[in-house]
Amino acid sequence: MGHDIEFTGERFIPGTPGEIWHEHWHRYHFAAPLVAGLDVLDVACGEGYGSALLATRAATVVGGDIAPAAVDHARKRYSGVANLEFREADCAALPFANASFDAIVSFETIEHITAQEAFLAEIRRVLRPDGLVILSCPNKTEYTDRRGVINEFHVRELYRAELARIVASRFPHTLWYGQRPSFYSVVWPEHGNGGGKCEGEIFEVSEAAPTAPSPGHGRPLYFIILASASAERMSAIAPRISVLADRDEWVHRDYEKVMRDLTATHALAHDLDVCVEQGNEQRAELMREHGERELAHESERSRLAGEIERQQHEIARRASFKWWVGLPLRRAWLALKGKPPWD
Repeated sequence: MGHDIEFTGERFIPGTPGEIWHEHWHRYHFAAPLVAGLDVLDVACGEGYGSALLATRAATVVGGDIAPAAVDHARKRYSGVANLEFREADCAALPFANASFDAIVSFETIEHITAQEAFLAEIRRVLRPDGLVILSCPNKTEYTDRRGVINEFHVRELYRAELARIVASRFPHTLWYGQRPSFYSVVWPEHGNGGGKCEGEIFEVSEAAPTAPSPGHGRPLYFIILASASAERMSAIAPRISVLADRDEWVHRDYEKVMRDLTATHALAHDLDVCVEQGNEQRAELMREHGERELAHESERSRLAGEIERQQHEIARRASFKWWVGLPLRRAWLALKGKPPWD
């Protein structure tokens, strides 16, 4: 089934290329094991792809979105998923009874609304006392301030301290994760680790200091928070590292295409520069030849003007009375010399 809703930048649509594909799919894959066997609400579910993914592990999933077109689309597209339903739902006034869900997932929602406190209050209301919340939010320091990105659909972005304050007001127990899409080199054991627990680590290095790794990832682009009002619920969740690898290498292929296009553009620019330089040389040669022709023409014009002036002077001289009076004598003199009388 094709998509009947258009990607505008406000809601992710599966198939949209770029890092947005990695960001959104990874969040739901990260959340799916945490909600296994639970009754789940996916707030601001959009197209419904994430709710459908959660439904592969959860007992039941309700996807809620404020946009009727998105809900209608999701109902049609995922109608074959038995434990999944979609409802129109305003995140600041959820149409569900108190304590309806074991877990609530809401990715990239809070920055789109002004009623952020009411949103969290509603989540707390419809969540069971020991329930789990999984939400994400852009890190304003990295997303906007450092990159200079302005997202027209974000109403109020939050710094970490601001987000921590409003989450803690409803959910005092939290685990924070950072998410940052990038290119990664992944090393993994091909056949497990001898049946034992596989250990992992994450660190980052820079080209300037490749032998000096720093632990963790110090610049998350997005925060992902696991939160609960129950300390027991949070203590049962072990911190973990999650890596999403793109089997089709979509972003890497786009990167290679951009680099090929950039190389071709540089080559074309070089060829154009050569053509311009050759054109300039040809133009200079033509200008030189034109200048030489102009000088020759000017010399010829000067010569012709002098000749015309001389002829006009002769005509004027011959037209005088003195010339005509002396004409018979000149002819007689020319005859004595044996010359034609018209010389």
